[in-house]
Amino acid sequence: MTLLIACAVAVLVIVAVVSATALARRSSKRADKRVAELVETLNVRIDELARELAVARVQAEGELRRNRVLSDLGGSIDLDEVLTRTLEAATQATDSDAALVWIGNAGGPPLVATLGLSQEEAERQAIAGPPNGRRARAIGISYRYGDDESSQNGDLIRSGLAVPMPSLPDASDDERYLAVFSRVETELGDDAIEELEQLAERAGPAIENAQRFREARQLADLDALTGLHNRRYFHETLAREVARAHRYNRDLALVVFDLDDFKAINDQIGHLAGDGVLADAAARVRDVVRTADIACRIGGDEFAVVLPESTLRDAEQLYRRIQHAVSAQPIGQVGQIVFSAGVAELRPEDDAVAFFQRGDDALYRAKEAGKGQIVGATA
Repeated sequence: MTLLIACAVAVLVIVAVVSATALARRSSKRADKRVAELVETLNVRIDELARELAVARVQAEGELRRNRVLSDLGGSIDLDEVLTRTLEAATQATDSDAALVWIGNAGGPPLVATLGLSQEEAERQAIAGPPNGRRARAIGISYRYGDDESSQNGDLIRSGLAVPMPSLPDASDDERYLAVFSRVETELGDDAIEELEQLAERAGPAIENAQRFREARQLADLDALTGLHNRRYFHETLAREVARAHRYNRDLALVVFDLDDFKAINDQIGHLAGDGVLADAAARVRDVVRTADIACRIGGDEFAVVLPESTLRDAEQLYRRIQHAVSAQPIGQVGQIVFSAGVAELRPEDDAVAFFQRGDDALYRAKEAGKGQIVGATA
């Protein structure tokens, strides 16, 4: 009996052990399955987080880049630099091929700055830009060309987008737009429009400030009596042009001239009338100098013209044009007047001071030679 009980107990123990082992194995399999499922879920989530972080990083870098650009716009007062930064930022922000800033001017031609546009395209966009009076958030621009024009040029502007640019509160109501253009037909989405609007919002006042600074600087650089550039501007410009000519091995010439017998004119008609003679003579000088030439009043009746990309012969020709323009018609009560002039061509050893000194010395030799004379500078 005892043996039977012991055997029964042993059997029960074995059954219990086998059952426990079986249960443990089944539990382990379920646990392994759950662990595998959890690992797979974690891997999926990690991949999602990695993608989200990559997108967030790109967005953060774009935001940082945009903030830097917007900050840079307000960090310069030079108009050309502000316009260039605006155009570059516009093309980058919208992945466009070209950009244009168009600022109307009721008193004259508009200010137009472009990037990535040919001269012909720039003129077309400036004329056919957003219509006046439109205050829409953004204006889409689409282009269609005839078969002949399309076949001649396969790289034409196909689409564009323009947004208005705000100005300072006390500015005029002239239309101001920032536009981008693409050489493929495309439609910019809301994100690109928002980017362009934010840029225009910051660029408008920055451009306005730079315009005002340039206008103020131009007034400060002008001689009040003659409207020519003043002595300070002359010396600054001469130094800059001499340095540029030396750096790029370019020609540079200078004409220094003054009115003959101007003291006698003042004694004859008075200083106030003498100022009128100077102003009239300066107006005639402005009419004959080239656009690239820089005409200045550097003393009482002494003038100078800086001629970039020019030789001594060009300077002599300019003097003769000035002499003809001034002496062709009488001026006020004094009748015909004439200039004496010294001309100089930049030499390798010249700095701005030496260059001007050679031209000025030539002027004095011309005056010693008689009225209406021209003398070329020596070494």
